[in-house]
Amino acid sequence: MRIPFRPVRTALSVAVGSFCLALVTAPVAAQAVQLTPEQKAAVVKRNDLEKQLEDVAIVDRKVMVKMRDGKRMAADVYRPKNATGKVPTIFVRTPYNFNFWDVKLGAPRDMSRELAAVKRGYAYVTMNERGHYFSEGNYDILGAPLSDGVDAVRWLTSQGWSNGKVGTTGCSSTAEWQMAVVAEGEPGLATFNVQGFGAGVGRVGPYYEQGNWYRGGAVQMLFIDWLYEEQNQVRPMFPANTSQADLIRASKAFDLDPQMPPADWDKAFWHLPEKDIMKSIDGPKGIFADAMDNPTGGNMIARTPNSAAWYKGGLWHDNMKINKPGLWFMSWFDVSVSPNLAAYNHVRATAPKAIADQQYAVIAPVLHCAYTRATEHTVIGDLDVGDARFDYDGLVYGWFDKYLKGIDSPIVDKQPKVMYYVMGENKWHDSPTWPPAGAISRDLYFTSAGKANTLYGDGKLVAEPTATDQPDRFIYDPMNPVTTLGGGGCCQGTAVKFGSYDQNPQLTRNDILVYDSEPFKEGTEVSGPITVTLYVSSDAKDTDFTFKVMDVQPDGKAYNLTENIQRMRYRDGYDKPPVWMKDGEVYKVTFQPIDTSNYFAAGHKLRVAISSSNFPRFDRNLNTGGNNYDEDKGVIAHNVVHHDTTHPSHITFTVVPRNAN
Repeated sequence: MRIPFRPVRTALSVAVGSFCLALVTAPVAAQAVQLTPEQKAAVVKRNDLEKQLEDVAIVDRKVMVKMRDGKRMAADVYRPKNATGKVPTIFVRTPYNFNFWDVKLGAPRDMSRELAAVKRGYAYVTMNERGHYFSEGNYDILGAPLSDGVDAVRWLTSQGWSNGKVGTTGCSSTAEWQMAVVAEGEPGLATFNVQGFGAGVGRVGPYYEQGNWYRGGAVQMLFIDWLYEEQNQVRPMFPANTSQADLIRASKAFDLDPQMPPADWDKAFWHLPEKDIMKSIDGPKGIFADAMDNPTGGNMIARTPNSAAWYKGGLWHDNMKINKPGLWFMSWFDVSVSPNLAAYNHVRATAPKAIADQQYAVIAPVLHCAYTRATEHTVIGDLDVGDARFDYDGLVYGWFDKYLKGIDSPIVDKQPKVMYYVMGENKWHDSPTWPPAGAISRDLYFTSAGKANTLYGDGKLVAEPTATDQPDRFIYDPMNPVTTLGGGGCCQGTAVKFGSYDQNPQLTRNDILVYDSEPFKEGTEVSGPITVTLYVSSDAKDTDFTFKVMDVQPDGKAYNLTENIQRMRYRDGYDKPPVWMKDGEVYKVTFQPIDTSNYFAAGHKLRVAISSSNFPRFDRNLNTGGNNYDEDKGVIAHNVVHHDTTHPSHITFTVVPRNAN
């Protein structure tokens, strides 16, 4: 099964050249698109797949499914033609384009997923979320209202061919709606498979990311360019009385996929005020910065991490009980692996024991939704993490066999509760829990003589705080932020390179403090949460602090593993009023835990870099104490990191002793 996802804006079909009108007198219908040899081969393959599908499946496309408020959602249904009884359903609900016809290529879309599911005895149903493509209504992120997901499941289980069991699957926005709908407890929704699902998690434990909108109270800017192509409130629609046959016919001419004008995001992300970024590139109005008639009211950029609007839409929060078997796929270089793991652990801790024992996690060393792209030499950015291949299709179908068909599934029976990939060692490991069984915490303390600035400074990580330390100082200018180089993320096009890269070229900046451990004397597995506690001061009313963790190899290259940010106004909690800094006063701030798994071989060092920006991965704090999103001018902050016995700034990381694993 091909995992449905789209980290950047493309149709699910193969891209081809533009369709041009020939300046000749022959009728337009007589003209033919000139295809390359590769495109011609794709047409032959697609037509063959479509023929195979028609041989084994009952195909029912452009079915308009009515929701409780009368709005209709477009679905394509594929089910086994010669089934001996009723069949279970694999359900894919998405905001993305799944039009069965590739209007540019002039051939069917790749039907491999549908064909594979039908051959295995499943109905395969894809539905567009409200407000996208052929589906009616006004779009809100995650396909809100929640009742749409419930109504879709009820419609599926009411069909005469259904055995009454539905399983959901998908990656990214095709997964993120699932958890909140699962928590509604609809009996027909038997199980779920979420992949790269961070933007579906609202509040869980210490995290108030509200669907990856925030990290540590700072805005994750990926949604700005993502919404540029998604908040299509003004769009073509067919009349409500258009027949199914006409919709199918129209689908070969209009897939309704918006072709947005190219935007220079390298430039657009820098625009101030932040709320006008969409306007600066003539983007459409919608939920990003405009009030909208939908469940959450739009104007997302003006919210705070605990605004009431976040609890009115399609996000899952930790007060919503999940009582269904779940298969969870995550990855180390995704947008938010730690809130995802917190959600997994929360369900295991709060569900009835039988359901808690039916939660399984796979954590891969790849970018967002790139599970099946792993190779014998899986390269993440510039870092080769080895052979990270895994039979995801086999596990997913084994899972559905068990929970939708009720038949034995040896692959599930053998699957550990947590399967995670250890980078550096480049091997899969398993554990009954996360963090891994037997894991212990270890602290290293920041120390310097006050000159930790840059790669060439005197910053170190030591076993105990040092009484004679001098604080480290740097200037944070929001007009000259530290730019993002690698890390976990998604969907920011060419503006950001995600993954793992040698950080040394960037560590020559004077506004980055660098602290190194001694080389590890023996190989050490660090798997689990990492956090940093800092004692800081500033002459700004509000500012940010960031950290980045690296593996420094014997040749000196420093590959990033994970990173985090904390907006100081939220240091006392995201559900509390903002608190401001006073010039010269020292404040303790502990970052939210962030997870990774890496084997530091003997001779490698652990490095931590501290600064105040990581842009445009996160938005810039303008340091004024104002709203930030509606300001176009900032102030320079003189920031200080204190580390001595009175101010024991440190990193806490999780070590897995090899005899415990």
